[in-house]
Amino acid sequence: MQIVAGIDTGTQSTKVLCYDAEHKRVVASVSAPHAMISRDDGTREQEAVWYLDAIRSCFSQIDAKIRAQITAIGVSAQQHGFVPVGSKGEVLAPVKLWCDTSTSEQCDTLTKRLGGEESVFSLIGNQILVGYTAPKVLHLKEHNKDAYAKLAHILLPHDYINFYLTGVYSAEAGDASGTAFFDVKGRTWSEEVLLAIDGERSLLSMVPPLVEAGDACGRVTQQAAKELGIPVGIPVSCGCGDNMAAALGTGCVKPGSLTMSMGTSGTIFGYSDSCVSDRKGRLAAFCSSSGGYLPLLCTMNCTITTESIRALFGYDVKKLDELALQAPIGCEGVTMLPFFNGERVPNLPHGKGVLAGFDFSNMKVENIARAALESSIYAMKGGLDAFAELGFEPKHLVLTGGGAKSAIWRRIASDVMQLPLSVPKIVESAALGAALQALWTSSGGSIEEFAQAHVQFDEEKGCEPDPRAREGYEKAYGRYQAYVDAMTPLFR
Repeated sequence: MQIVAGIDTGTQSTKVLCYDAEHKRVVASVSAPHAMISRDDGTREQEAVWYLDAIRSCFSQIDAKIRAQITAIGVSAQQHGFVPVGSKGEVLAPVKLWCDTSTSEQCDTLTKRLGGEESVFSLIGNQILVGYTAPKVLHLKEHNKDAYAKLAHILLPHDYINFYLTGVYSAEAGDASGTAFFDVKGRTWSEEVLLAIDGERSLLSMVPPLVEAGDACGRVTQQAAKELGIPVGIPVSCGCGDNMAAALGTGCVKPGSLTMSMGTSGTIFGYSDSCVSDRKGRLAAFCSSSGGYLPLLCTMNCTITTESIRALFGYDVKKLDELALQAPIGCEGVTMLPFFNGERVPNLPHGKGVLAGFDFSNMKVENIARAALESSIYAMKGGLDAFAELGFEPKHLVLTGGGAKSAIWRRIASDVMQLPLSVPKIVESAALGAALQALWTSSGGSIEEFAQAHVQFDEEKGCEPDPRAREGYEKAYGRYQAYVDAMTPLFR
């Protein structure tokens, strides 16, 4: 057996998947949960040690015989988080996460310092949005001066995990492009943005050197090998952000490929050989972790929306889906804006969840249940519209993440997007993508060939769009957008 391991450290948990590349099968898949620190000001944080504890817990659940045969490791992790590290490798403060909205003031400050939105866009190909890493660094500078004074390394979560495994500080273009201090066209760190954060200290010396896609960032140290029960010296691939890993794990590695990931956040992204920039700010102009580009829309609320509604009524997943099936397309006019975590696209960090359109005939739990499912898809349909405007014409949609397990959610996604839909057999797409990147790094060759050979789809979960549903969803989507426009001034 040729076993490669993929680590995926997300918001809610860390997962480790061991994949037998020779026989094309998963031989182990385990997880360990994380907690989260939340405050009313939009703070969403975690302790970096929780990631390492979860990784150790995961490997301890895997048969020692399997661990001993691992030949390479790849790491995927949630994007945008800021891990501030000192000169001795110590973590100096909690990790601010992608869903942290407490830094909206710092976003505005940096945008002004750099000459406005057009100037920022010309500089890095993106805007400085809440959730990105750059404002988090400025927030630390302004609010935790002691930690900032000791800052020696600016890392993302996957960079930090790679450092734990190898003892080497490194980064790669895919995850780096979500920092807002990375020039996606030039595929290099932006000294101008770093100077806008701090004109006195050299932040450029604190960001890690970039590793090319397909290369190893280092090899597993003796200490990490002992703690995890894996061979010392095996290669660790450059790694990637979770969206870039999900692209690898769903086969989104060639032009025209489109994937929608329905996890805590919702993302829709497609592969391109050239940089795709959206001046309207709907699509982030990210690099892929396979050497190309990955234009991407990210919403901050997806499965967290349905989880919140389930908790409100005390239902399990099956019951919520059953209720949603009883409601018609458009929920008889009931509309939800799923901005419970604030929102990034549209750029409403102070946004709130909204239920609207009630009257005495439609105020039913069935309509609320379906509105939660529909709203998360409407939020991402804007990404599909943006792709179309920019000349990207997808013909097929791959659905991944926790939401892909729901039959009604799959049907809604296919009908709203009016695209045929497929679901990978291996549901942990980011962990598989990290494992495939490790296979690519250790074996050489083409990531396109590896994706074609190892990404398989579940025929029973595929959907073809129902053209009869188009009119109903277009009307409901128009109503959703009208509510977004109406509520936007209240959330600014």
